[in-house]
Amino acid sequence: MRPSFNRNLMATAALAVVCLGSAQADTGKLLLTGGVSTIDGAAGGGLTPWAVIGTNATDGQTGFTAAATRVTTTDYGLSIAGAAVGINDRLELSVARQDLDTGITGTGLGLPGLHLRQSILGAKVKLFGEAVLDSFNWKPQISVGVEFKSLDSTGLDGTLAALGANKTGTDVYISATKLFLAQGILVNGTLRATKANQNGLLGFGATLGGARDSYQVMPEVSVAWLLSRNVAIGAEYRAMPNNLQDAGRAAGLGEGLRSSDWKDLFIAWAPTKNVSLTLAYVDLGLIAPATTNSRSQTGAYLSAQFAY
Repeated sequence: MRPSFNRNLMATAALAVVCLGSAQADTGKLLLTGGVSTIDGAAGGGLTPWAVIGTNATDGQTGFTAAATRVTTTDYGLSIAGAAVGINDRLELSVARQDLDTGITGTGLGLPGLHLRQSILGAKVKLFGEAVLDSFNWKPQISVGVEFKSLDSTGLDGTLAALGANKTGTDVYISATKLFLAQGILVNGTLRATKANQNGLLGFGATLGGARDSYQVMPEVSVAWLLSRNVAIGAEYRAMPNNLQDAGRAAGLGEGLRSSDWKDLFIAWAPTKNVSLTLAYVDLGLIAPATTNSRSQTGAYLSAQFAY
């Protein structure tokens, strides 16, 4: 992806957000039923998208969200800025910019303090169902989405090329969200077709040593319980592909590039109609264990979202 596009990506999204906010301020869903901003920019939980269309906009309205997220684990720090537009509660367009600070983990490669930056453009379309209006029957809301991901050039380019990993990739997913409003419980299931290594921050696929370089369908699950009209707690699970494991073995790293599934426990609070805060404990398992002495990457997730 061209540097000029990366620099202007979030600025363009922010400008669109301001313009849309001026045009469509009178929007309104039930608190937290539009989800929060995921790490990839789409509406859902923190780690996985839901079938809901983000923002506070309902039928006939246009709304927007802007979010800032920070994830800190044992060895890494991930900063994310994102924005999304929701149109007619049918179409969602999103953008996210991720910056992974690898800290001292790159010292063995001569790359201490390496930053891995990724840009993500997303689109989600609701196929059928209404999470709130259908909350008293069996029908879930179903949506399909796509995410286009691109890594910036870094000192890791040569390593990824040697492993046979690409720097760009596309995820496609389908999500089903069921809200049991009377019980205050939301359940979401997502199936994602992806080649992404660590969500794309370590490239896409691999070919070295006969590693798998094809799409895999990975399950993702979210459960949330509304404790009150503006507070929810829940948990998420997101399965991750292991494309780099065989490539790492072929490169003499043993299990040094093996990945793990991601999990979290969260609490989300909406103090007002337009603001939500999410705090979570995250367990991202192994991320490039060859550089971290196989330490599990656990830590904290904090996100603030502004929705209109």
